Amino acid sequence: MLKKTKTLLAAIVLAGAGLGASDRAFADAEADQLFSFYCAQCHGKTGDGKGPNVVEDFPVTPRAFNSAAEMNKLTDADMRNVIRDGGPVASKSPMMPPWGKTLSDAQIDKLVGKLRELCQCKGKEG
Repeated sequence: MLKKTKTLLAAIVLAGAGLGASDRAFADAEADQLFSFYCAQCHGKTGDGKGPNVVEDFPVTPRAFNSAAEMNKLTDADMRNVIRDGGPVASKSPMMPPWGKTLSDAQIDKLVGKLRELCQCKGKEG
């Protein structure tokens, strides 16, 4: 009886771990989808700042999210503010639109996580 209980408990723990991984995969997929739709047009699919909208006469150079040196200067709150309220909130270009009325706070948080993934950095404490 004790062996069956331990086996059942182990199965439950493993199933729960699998669900956690599945939830993370879903969140990662959603972050990727949000980034592709809202950000990659200017910032590029890899976050290099060279998206398809950035043509020769584009008035600004979009931030390269894959640059840890640059992204480490920003707190997560800095990034949330720019995503929510647009470039001018951080004295940056108005070419960066405000997404606060389009995206939920949870979606903005997912984008911040995606940006941290692209730069492979944690950013400034804030």
